[in-house]
Amino acid sequence: MTNVVILGANGNIAKLATIQLLENSENHLTLFLRNAKRLANAASDRVDVVDGDASKSADIEAAIKGADIVYANLSGRNIEAEANAVVTAMDAAQVKRLIWISTLGIYDEVPGKYGEWNHSMLDGGYLETYAAAAKVIEASDLDYTIIRPAWLTNHDEVSYETTQKGEAFKGTEVSRKSIATLVTSLIADPTQAVRESLGVNKPNTDGDKPAWY
Repeated sequence: MTNVVILGANGNIAKLATIQLLENSENHLTLFLRNAKRLANAASDRVDVVDGDASKSADIEAAIKGADIVYANLSGRNIEAEANAVVTAMDAAQVKRLIWISTLGIYDEVPGKYGEWNHSMLDGGYLETYAAAAKVIEASDLDYTIIRPAWLTNHDEVSYETTQKGEAFKGTEVSRKSIATLVTSLIADPTQAVRESLGVNKPNTDGDKPAWY
């Protein structure tokens, strides 16, 4: 049995990942969110739903005791504090494997006009906050994978490629379902992409660069 804790379990990607993870009968999930009543109907013999604040390490530590993997699907301007709380809690609970959702652009890795547009859309401290959170994760001793999705769509498709930290993004969008599938793949084989930061986008199949490049 693999015990997986999902922080920010009410997020759209997290909900898709929950569906995929439950297809494997060996997975047991703990869904952690600020208001557990929102996912009360998800509780079962393989799913625990717990209430907690992701900026409080004590709340996280209580939820992840005995976990094999923590998948953090957190967002917002408090994300740096949440990153610190996650690292503190995982160290205290002696849980090593972390999957952390971030965003594109935290390393200025988005090229061309698309990169300029992306930065203008996410200015005002948003990118800086997510970059600071990623630095917290990277400075830890955790076996992390940081996932940096391109702009997210709700398309019912699984189509993605990855780039490493230091490499430029190759595309401009990716489906939430694709990110959920990548998360599920990492949980199925947690030896993948350890201490790596992955950019994720939908492959460009026509051979031309996207117009925004």
